[in-house]
Amino acid sequence: MIKLKERTIVITGASDGIGRAAATHLKSSGANVIITGRSREKTKAVAEELKVPYYIADYSSLAEVRQLGSDLKGDYSTIDVLANNAGGIMGSQRTVTDDGYDRAIQVNHLAGFLLTNILLDTLCASKASVINTSSAAQQFSGLTDLSDLKLDIGYSSMGAYGKSKLMNVLFTKELHRRYNSLGISAAAFHPGVVRTNFGEEFGGRTKLLYSGPIKYVLKTPEKGADTLIWLATSQPGKDWIPGEYYSKRHIKRPNRQAEDAENAKILWEASSKATGLP
Repeated sequence: MIKLKERTIVITGASDGIGRAAATHLKSSGANVIITGRSREKTKAVAEELKVPYYIADYSSLAEVRQLGSDLKGDYSTIDVLANNAGGIMGSQRTVTDDGYDRAIQVNHLAGFLLTNILLDTLCASKASVINTSSAAQQFSGLTDLSDLKLDIGYSSMGAYGKSKLMNVLFTKELHRRYNSLGISAAAFHPGVVRTNFGEEFGGRTKLLYSGPIKYVLKTPEKGADTLIWLATSQPGKDWIPGEYYSKRHIKRPNRQAEDAENAKILWEASSKATGLP
């Protein structure tokens, strides 16, 4: 177990759910926690409760993500852990962001990809762990064109969500391939089906799952945050293997498409182009 005192941990999407649970646990354990969220009111309330710094960014705007990255880079010379946790299931109707991409793909993948790349120098120098919140939904994603970030054809809300979560795993693997030798240790994980406000914007069965009576048999946010906390507080290369996908602290085999290195390269290049990175 790593000593958390003075370690700087950035958790995105920490105004609710497993992000908030992880931030609460890590702060109480002595870490220097920084949180981000979309809602100023909710994020500020959590920050004041935990007595931690906070930043506001709506991931449906890449300009706001760039500003977040610039602010974090300017304010912190060391970031020991970056937890890319922000995301969710979007509405039942397809929506396109002002940047021109499917909202689920942008919020769940492109924004975290961009933030990580903006912070790359700091993360490498800090020998940081980058932890990406994925989902078992990636197992059921049929994604034939990894360069398609707009999802113009054959859209479904759960399909878009599954594809974005597969992208989280592919991003993790390519981040590991490119930057592990420079100090970054990356991992993706599945938190389980957690009792949060996660599905409020989504109609039908998914909203019933997250908002109806069945929610009381789902995991608590604290249990859902367990693997994130474990990855953030244990030693990469010793306690866990960088570049892998985890569930319940164990390596799990992801969607077969995530095991193809060429797929990871294609997605990285498409994501770089979409976010304006060189």
